[in-house]
Amino acid sequence: MLFGARIRLRSPERRDIPTFVRWFNDPEVRQYLLMYLPMSQAREEQWFEEHLKARDDMMFVIETEEGGEWLPIGTIGLHRVDWKNRCGVLGISIGEKRFWNRGLGTDAVRTLLRFAFLELNLHRVELEVYDFNTRARRCYEKAGFRLEGTRRQALYRDGQYHDIHQMGILEEEFRKGLPA
Repeated sequence: MLFGARIRLRSPERRDIPTFVRWFNDPEVRQYLLMYLPMSQAREEQWFEEHLKARDDMMFVIETEEGGEWLPIGTIGLHRVDWKNRCGVLGISIGEKRFWNRGLGTDAVRTLLRFAFLELNLHRVELEVYDFNTRARRCYEKAGFRLEGTRRQALYRDGQYHDIHQMGILEEEFRKGLPA
């Protein structure tokens, strides 16, 4: 497990699959994700099996403590890890909407970055964020990500085109933000 200030990250288990299906079938949660189709239990089970074999993809369940119990609230991962060039793509989703806007996503991102840079020895982590996802963009900026570019009108969602912003953080930038 990886521990943040108010969260912990753990490996996903088969018992998490129904929770993932519930989260990813919520249109309000799904609007911020690359996926646009509803998720079936069978499809999520297939993803889980493929994930177990992946060498360039790491997924974690984000949990927070409430009433003395650890509750799953979302997922975070490093995807398409390129071990030669030492970079990966960060993805996060807080599926439990009652935990939105509490800083838990920022805590999870910082925790995953600490793991990526200080344990996996990555040099760069990047991500994409949709222009209408201002909450996520603030989270990424607080964690040290910088805007690197914009793919104009690259996403079609809810009957209109949206920009996709490319953001990244380097190991040296992350280390500068660590407490002395």
